[in-house]
Amino acid sequence: MLGQSYLLEAAAVVGRIAATQATAIQKAADVIACSLRDGGLLYLFGTGHSASVAVEPYHRAGGLVPVRPIVEPAMTLHDSPAKATALERLEGYAKILIAGSGMKRGDVLIVISNSGINAVPVEMALGSRALGVKVIAVTSIEHSSAQPSRHAGGKRLFEVADIVIDNCGIPGDAAIETPACPVRIGPTSTLAGVAIVNAISAEVVGRLHEMGIEPPVMVSSNIAGGDGHGARWEAAFADPRVARLTNQVTWISS
Repeated sequence: MLGQSYLLEAAAVVGRIAATQATAIQKAADVIACSLRDGGLLYLFGTGHSASVAVEPYHRAGGLVPVRPIVEPAMTLHDSPAKATALERLEGYAKILIAGSGMKRGDVLIVISNSGINAVPVEMALGSRALGVKVIAVTSIEHSSAQPSRHAGGKRLFEVADIVIDNCGIPGDAAIETPACPVRIGPTSTLAGVAIVNAISAEVVGRLHEMGIEPPVMVSSNIAGGDGHGARWEAAFADPRVARLTNQVTWISS
């Protein structure tokens, strides 16, 4: 029964995203499509469980090819949850990540953070915008609005991004109350984030098609022809300085 309750709540969260965040998702897709058309790349960053959302679109069947996750292993919980939690609150760390990311003016960065209050996600947004990178935030507005920022500037992620997409989660993330447990169970932020980034990707495909550009989309390597299709696009983006888009042409010659 609790599993069914969670699945119903998860479906409700995705439904709220579809009902309330369509405009923000479309704005994000517009910015990303224009960036890709002009030779930009799409970057994603998250700490903790949000790192799972950041890697979701990378090399993904049915997803865009010019995607680059920024992954800091020490912040992904695999080594030490306590260390990851401490590091995402550490001011100045984001400067190192930005410097090594390869991001440049004209690129787009999606920063995923459910709480949106810790120093590293906030500084990733601030530092990237200073480079001329457009920043899209995926965060819980309700949670973030109820908590003070842990960044010295006093700002939360939703207050420093160019475009904000609400993951429609509740404070604390866990959504199910039950007498079986003294605290809530059933987090929704990861599944909500994955739904959002895949929805953005789908919208970008539509925008590129409208521009007369063949969308660079991966095919599963586990079906016939998948490896060859993927190799074609990967070769096109092996050197991002070479990959460029213009209207009415594809990235590479057929």
